[in-house]
Amino acid sequence: MTPRTDDYATVFVATCDLAGQVRGRAVPPSEHDAVLRSGTGWVPANLAISSFGPIAPDNVFGSRGDLRLVPDAGTAVGIPADGPAPGMLLYLADQTLPDGQPWACCPRTFLRDALAELRERTGLEVVAAFEHEFVLEGLPASAPFSLRRFREAEPFGSDLVRLLEHAGLEPETWIPEYGDGQFEVTLRPAAAAVAADRAVLLRELVRDLARRRGLPVTFAPLLDADGVGNGVHLHLSLRDADGRPALYDPQRPGRLSALGARFSAGVLAHAPALTALTAPSPVSFLRLTPNRWSAAGAFLAERNREALLRICPTTELSGSGPAAQFNLEYRAADATANPWLALAVLVRAGLAGLTGDYDEPTVWPEDTDRSDLASAPPLPATLEEALEALEKDHVVRSWFDPRLLATQLSVKRSELAQLDGLDDAARIRKVRNVY
Repeated sequence: MTPRTDDYATVFVATCDLAGQVRGRAVPPSEHDAVLRSGTGWVPANLAISSFGPIAPDNVFGSRGDLRLVPDAGTAVGIPADGPAPGMLLYLADQTLPDGQPWACCPRTFLRDALAELRERTGLEVVAAFEHEFVLEGLPASAPFSLRRFREAEPFGSDLVRLLEHAGLEPETWIPEYGDGQFEVTLRPAAAAVAADRAVLLRELVRDLARRRGLPVTFAPLLDADGVGNGVHLHLSLRDADGRPALYDPQRPGRLSALGARFSAGVLAHAPALTALTAPSPVSFLRLTPNRWSAAGAFLAERNREALLRICPTTELSGSGPAAQFNLEYRAADATANPWLALAVLVRAGLAGLTGDYDEPTVWPEDTDRSDLASAPPLPATLEEALEALEKDHVVRSWFDPRLLATQLSVKRSELAQLDGLDDAARIRKVRNVY
C-alpha cells in the first residue's frame, strides 16, 4: 500500500555506510513519486566517511563520479508526528549508477548478490534475525533483568514496541538486560535481506524515539572497559528449495546436520577476517574476550555464550518440532557494523564451507569445561589485527570489488588514526558518543 505522504513533513532516502551510520537525503512530500522512480543524487566518496566524520584521506573515489540513491518501496517506514517532532517517511535505498545499473560497492547489493549465489549454487535460502543490545542513560539504577528496570523505562518501552509494530518490523521481545541501563530488543526471524533491512531501521527508530523522549541512548560495543558491553547476536538458519529446515539432524553431534557443519566450518575458518566486518570499531575487540559473554574464541558449541557460533536451544513447548526452531547464533558482532555487510560475509563464508574442502568442526557440548576450550583458535585482539587478517585472507578478499575492500580498510584505519594516543577509556567515550 502506498503511504499517505501528506501525513509526513519529509521523505528521507537512506543508506547505511561502512561505519554503520545511516546517511541520505530528504525531499519534500511533493517529490515522493518522482524520487521513487528515479532516486536522488549521491556521491561515491560518501562511502568513505568515517564514524567520526572526516572522509578517509586515502579514499579510492576521490571527488569523481555520481550515483543515485534509489528507494526500495517495500522498505517504507512512516514515523508519525509526535509533539513538536514532525512525521517522516523513511526509505532504504540501493546505491546505483546514474543509469540505474547496480553499483558494485553498494553494501545492500553486496548482500543481495551473496544470497543469490548461495541460492544458485546450493538451492538454500537464509532466514535470519538480529538481536540488538543498547543502553538507555538517565534512568535510575536498577537490578539486571528486573521488573523495576522494565517499568522505569516506561513509556519509552511501550512506545518503542508500538512504533516497531507500526513500522512492520515484527518485534518479538523487549528485555531489561544485564548491564547498567541495558536493554535488548529482538525481531522475529525473516528472510535474510528483510532481516538486515530491519536491523538498519531498528537502530534508527530506537535512536529517534529516545531523542524525542529525552533519553540518551547508545549501541556502542563498550561503555566501560570493565563492563559487559552491547552486542548484536546474528541468528541464521537455512531452508532448502522446498522450504524445509536444513540445519537439524538429531543423529549428529549437537543435532547439527552435515550441511550445517560444513557451513559452520567456513565461518570458523575465516573468522579473523570476518570480524573486521562484523565488529569493526576501534573498541570492539575489548569486548571480544573471555568472561564477557560475547565471543572468546573461534569455536562451535552447544548453548555456550562465549562461542563464536552457538547452537541455540529449542523447546518442545511451542508446538512446532525442533527442526523449525534450530539455528546458529554468530556472537562476534556489534552495532558498529553495517548489517548488510555483516550478514553477507557470513553467508559467503558459509557458502565457502559448503563448496570447499574444510575440516568438519568439533561441536563442543554444553558441559565442556572452560579449560578444554583454551586450545580454540583465538579471535583478533585488536581491530588492526582483524584488518591484517582480512588483507591476508584471499578467499574473503575475493568476495569484494577491490574498491569496496579498499574503502573498508581505509575507513577503519582512519578511525584508528583518529583515536591514536588515547587510552582505552577515552577511545570508548569517543565511540560511545557516535553510536
